[in-house]
Amino acid sequence: MFDKGSGPAIIVIPGLQGRWEWMRPPLRALTQYGRVISYSLDDARTFEDLLSQLDGIFERTGLPSAALCGVSFGGRVAAVYAATRPARVTALIIASSPGPSFVPNERQTRYLSSPWRSTLPFLVGSPVRLWPEIAAALPSSWSRLRFCVTHTCRMASAPIVPASMARRMHLPSGIDFRDACQHIAAPTLVVSGQPGLDRVVPPESTREFAALIPGAKYEMIEGTGHLGLVTQPDRFARTVGTFVNASSS
Repeated sequence: MFDKGSGPAIIVIPGLQGRWEWMRPPLRALTQYGRVISYSLDDARTFEDLLSQLDGIFERTGLPSAALCGVSFGGRVAAVYAATRPARVTALIIASSPGPSFVPNERQTRYLSSPWRSTLPFLVGSPVRLWPEIAAALPSSWSRLRFCVTHTCRMASAPIVPASMARRMHLPSGIDFRDACQHIAAPTLVVSGQPGLDRVVPPESTREFAALIPGAKYEMIEGTGHLGLVTQPDRFARTVGTFVNASSS
């Protein structure tokens, strides 16, 4: 569990891979703006299990309320939590998250249907798929190489469980996300990367949240894709932290 900094509380919910360790750079950068908390997702059997786990984070940290920042799949958790526990959520940030109408593409469907067998090809092919956004986000060959090495080390230090990832993606099947969005009262910011650079969740899918949540604002972080929070952690932290502090003032 990550718990550092002081000021407005910001709980960051990780993506489908479920590991907070993959987000160390933006978590550290966010501590300039508040008390930052993150955690690894449980191997949930129901979507409600993920909401209950977040209940436990509030209780463990002693927080009556906090801003929620959900990254990728974590944005779905954050959105439903804000809709069902409004008193606990002071602000909501949904970052590069699959919208209510999101449908996995053919490659993602193959992975979800056979996660263990698909893991090695998925990992081997990731650098090729993600290289366009890495090249756009980082200015030099040295910075790109350094990012690839350090991020690979973070991933290796906090390995994924493929079956758990696949199971999480199937959990929301009973959730009406469109209806949940209509019940979100917290100030909301929807963040995405640049169209064409996010090869995981199309930005137009993430923008669905901005259209469905009353009063939601939208911001695109240009020159980034799905990895924007780790390729450009300071920009991501500034976007999120500025919004949280403005919402709490």
